[in-house]
Amino acid sequence: MRTHSIPSFLSVFWLTLFLCTIGWGGIIILIWTTVPFIWARWLFYFLLVLGISGGALPITYALNRRFPGVPPPDGRVMLRQAIWIGVYGSTLAWLQMGRALTTWAAFFLAVGLALVETMLRLLERSQWKPHEPSNE
Repeated sequence: MRTHSIPSFLSVFWLTLFLCTIGWGGIIILIWTTVPFIWARWLFYFLLVLGISGGALPITYALNRRFPGVPPPDGRVMLRQAIWIGVYGSTLAWLQMGRALTTWAAFFLAVGLALVETMLRLLERSQWKPHEPSNE
């Protein structure tokens, strides 16, 4: 049985710093040094996911610390939620480059990703067993 605990802010801070440095720094280097070929575009989307996820990680940490669920979220849950936000932002950028982004597409994409995360949290809740003290 695994126990869930909210990680310290220091570990979240270092991961945020790492993801933002790789993501946003990589985008800056990519824009300055390459031409927009197909591999550079896909690298741009990947780095955008890293950058947005790094920026969203402290927000997901604060929200999960303020509103803990059952079971309490651990570091993997917070990172997964930040990655969902990064995937959402990168998908919006991809749709905008193709001039296919509409308000309704952005809304339904957000609802779909929120629904997937809700289902994953429900799955975790169904398999969670609280720590029971031994009666010795």
